[in-house]
Amino acid sequence: MFGVLIGNLIFSIMADRIGRKKPLMMAIALQSVSGFASAFAPWYELFLILKFICAVATGGTMLVSFVLLMEIIGIEWRSIMSVLYHVPFLLGHLMNPLISYLTRTWYGFQMAVSIPSVFLLAYYWIIPESPRWLLAMGKPREAEQILLKAAERNKIPVENVKLALETHESQAAIRITNSKEKYNITHLFRTPNLRLKTICVSINWFVCGICFFGLAQYMGHLDGDIFINVAVSAAMEIPGTVIILFLISRVSRLKILIGGNILSGVSLLLITLMTNASARIFLASLGLVGMAISFPTIYLYSGEGTIQPWLPPVIFAIGPILGAVLCLLLPETMNCELPETIEDGENFGKKKPKESTST
Repeated sequence: MFGVLIGNLIFSIMADRIGRKKPLMMAIALQSVSGFASAFAPWYELFLILKFICAVATGGTMLVSFVLLMEIIGIEWRSIMSVLYHVPFLLGHLMNPLISYLTRTWYGFQMAVSIPSVFLLAYYWIIPESPRWLLAMGKPREAEQILLKAAERNKIPVENVKLALETHESQAAIRITNSKEKYNITHLFRTPNLRLKTICVSINWFVCGICFFGLAQYMGHLDGDIFINVAVSAAMEIPGTVIILFLISRVSRLKILIGGNILSGVSLLLITLMTNASARIFLASLGLVGMAISFPTIYLYSGEGTIQPWLPPVIFAIGPILGAVLCLLLPETMNCELPETIEDGENFGKKKPKESTST
């Protein structure tokens, strides 16, 4: 999981500098090679190194592919596609116990889960570069070619594309005139409104990651057949995805996130009161449903060691409840334009002052 974190950092920087498509293809290629090679590692130390490299690449594919998707699609499809983007992850999680059951060897399992990545290299000929990134980098002609091709396929008038590009160029010129400062990650913490949102969102990311992956590992340590337990927990994520797919365009994003966090937190606290194995599996699976609603893709945590059986669910429960409380400090993003600058991010969600009227 440390590799996934490093991959997020490395490939996010690359994606900002050289575009979204190239880092994505590099991450896919690295993931394919390192994952397949790990099945033939003769030493455990080499296996760990290869899996770390594979995790770095996985962090890159997760991050860049999602950003590219959000920047290509229109705002009216952003909600639905952000949920559907997670479905292959859930299907992969569901297939893992089946693949493990059929292969029964670590090297067979590694080969089986690594080979599909090779087919993703076909993305080079399928997906375009991000028009939003091209426009931000001052390459309007390249962005125009991609947008015109998309407009042709979607039967959108060419005039709409040209008008949108002209509007973007005029707004970009105003931004350049108003601010010539170059931004970095520290700017997220320099202004009060953006600093608060950055901290709250980061904590929620951490909470969802540690609880989702921690619960996935916890299922393997509960009583019963490990294959069945993992399969049940993976299958229970599907209802969470269906729920969020139905709600995402109808209900406030914050309400959905708060609801998912509370569902996970309460379910995990109840585990500490249960002694029946089936009830504990059900509550842990219900906690995963909550995480599937809150954030179904990121997983950052794995734990080992001899500890009290009530401790993991308590730790996992505190996080989502804290995340739900912090959501109250965040603005709603439903049907909103994505901020493009630090100033946009700082002003996003601020209440506009009422205009004074003279009598």
